[in-house]
Amino acid sequence: MNQAAAKVAWFECTATIDDVVHGSGWYYIGCGVCHTKATKGPTTLMCKKCGKSEIDGVAQYLSKLSVYDQKDQAVFVVFGDAGEELTGKKAAELVERYYQANEDVGEDHIVPVPQAMIDIIGQTRKFIAKVSNHNLNGKSQTLTVTKVLPLKAPEPVVETGENVDGESDSGRRSADGVEFKGVKRAKSTIDDVVHGSGWYYIGCGVCHTKATKGPTTLMCKKCGKSEIDGVAQ
Repeated sequence: MNQAAAKVAWFECTATIDDVVHGSGWYYIGCGVCHTKATKGPTTLMCKKCGKSEIDGVAQYLSKLSVYDQKDQAVFVVFGDAGEELTGKKAAELVERYYQANEDVGEDHIVPVPQAMIDIIGQTRKFIAKVSNHNLNGKSQTLTVTKVLPLKAPEPVVETGENVDGESDSGRRSADGVEFKGVKRAKSTIDDVVHGSGWYYIGCGVCHTKATKGPTTLMCKKCGKSEIDGVAQ
């Protein structure tokens, strides 16, 4: 193999999972130590890489996914740990669960695609894929996924606005006088409604700033009006 043929490149991409490719198995039985595909001997499983004639076989992901983005479509082959990162389940766990629920099937029975994999259809994920001449020159041009990055949970954000005194939330200060401009506050659970204080205020009907009580009318400092219509807020 010359140097040019041995070149391998990795890249990061975001794609939506369209389907799990059918017609091929979604896992393989690998060596429990090195994860190389096990070889079936007369009575045992063997590992050529480890040089052992008897090993414990463990199911590992080897799944093909049809994916797409805004520009193109492709087929990703998901191996080993990348499959667990995608489904949140070990392949061995899913295979064992199937055989426990179907005790009458033989060891050579092909386990169908589990629900955990069907559930990922429609998800948009970020993948780390490997590309080599093997991927591009093979019978079916596929990209090998070596890692699936976790889904990012959206950060809770409290929208800024004006309080009852017309002061912007971004300019509020804590009790010690430190200003928190544009700070994102985490959502909280409501425990109770505090009694002993009003639950509304009378605000300007135009700008909603808290109205000021004059001798005979309500006034709005922000609008500069000496007579306004007060509205409960």
